[in-house]
Amino acid sequence: MRMNPLIQFMKQVQGKINSSVYASLQGQSSPQHVAFLRQLQKELKVEESLTIPFSDLNVVVFDLETTGFFPEQGNQILSIGAVRVQGGEVQYEDTFYSLAQCTGELSTEIKDLTGIQESDLQHAPQLSKVLVDFYEFARGHVLVAHHASHEKKFLQHYNWKLFRTQFKHRIVDTSFLLKIAEPETNLVRLEDCCELCNIPVVNRHHALGDAKMTAELWSIYVARVQELGIINLREVYERLSR
Repeated sequence: MRMNPLIQFMKQVQGKINSSVYASLQGQSSPQHVAFLRQLQKELKVEESLTIPFSDLNVVVFDLETTGFFPEQGNQILSIGAVRVQGGEVQYEDTFYSLAQCTGELSTEIKDLTGIQESDLQHAPQLSKVLVDFYEFARGHVLVAHHASHEKKFLQHYNWKLFRTQFKHRIVDTSFLLKIAEPETNLVRLEDCCELCNIPVVNRHHALGDAKMTAELWSIYVARVQELGIINLREVYERLSR
């Protein structure tokens, strides 16, 4: 990885640099984290996941809680929650959850929405570590999220900011399955989709709570699209492109 010119200059002038300062200038990443992410990108088999039958497809359903909608304007990731789903069966005990360090004060709206306070984040791990731990948890799985553009935008932004690597994971949007199974339904909010499927709305706007509800939604609609004769993700994308 190319060294930040400012770091290089400081090392030349001072001969050494405090490790904490060095880490912050590097975007809170480490050479080990960067190496891991690059190896993970090499292992990704994005195209192969398209043809795996839903009955054999293992996914990680996840959710992010953030300080806003625009990472390019400084909005940050507060927490990541995830749960594994094997062949359509939600593995409720096989989960990932972590808060992430956040700079600045949280707005009243975000604190009321998520229940997260600044004090909760004081001893949370740095985002670079949280992301690496999450990617390790999701290793070898397809990622799934509800209306995934939000999650994808934040992961793309912080992958590049922290690790200088592109985010190349496939994220399947639950809305893809809803559009096929419920073409007349135009629901957006997670709680509305859950109520339609009689899924109890529990721990809304908590990353792990939302991930578990999304996983249940995914499980239900995987079964429904299979009843329509759709057996894998490739056929989902083909149906949507018509």
